[in-house]
Amino acid sequence: MTLRHHGKMAHDFKNFPELTNGQLQFYYWESPHKQIMEDFTAEVVGVHDGDTIKVRWSERVFDFPVRFSNIAAAELDEIGGKEAQEWMEKRIMGKIIDIKINPKNRVEKWGRLLGAIEEGGMDVGLESVMMGFAKTWDARAEGTISWP
Repeated sequence: MTLRHHGKMAHDFKNFPELTNGQLQFYYWESPHKQIMEDFTAEVVGVHDGDTIKVRWSERVFDFPVRFSNIAAAELDEIGGKEAQEWMEKRIMGKIIDIKINPKNRVEKWGRLLGAIEEGGMDVGLESVMMGFAKTWDARAEGTISWP
C-alpha cells in the first residue's frame, strides 16, 4: 500500500510492514524496520485463525502477522474455522517456532509475511492438514477445497 507524501509516493509501513519483492527496490532504504528475507525464530503471541498467527521477534519492536505459506484453513465464520483456530492455539500459542521463508514468495497480497511454520521439528501446517483443520495450498489453488 502506498500513499502520497509531499507529492512523492510513500509506503504505508504501519499497516503494511512487509515489502513485496517488487516494492523492495523502491522502498527498502525507507523501511523503519528490517525486511525479512530469510528464515528466523520467533514466539507465537497470537493466533488469528487456522492459517495466520502473530509473532514476536527480537529484530522488531512490534508484533506482526505471519500467514502459513503451505496451507489454507477455513475463515472464522466458515464451518470448521473456529475449530481450526482453537487447534492452532493449543498447538503453538506461546511457543518458540521456526519460520521458513521462500525468498521468491515472501509476502502475500494483503501484505502479510508468508512462511512455513515449524515447532519441535514438525511442520505445523502439514500437521494441521493431517488433523483435518486445513487443506494444502495446492488443493486451494486447484479449487478443490470444501470445508469439511
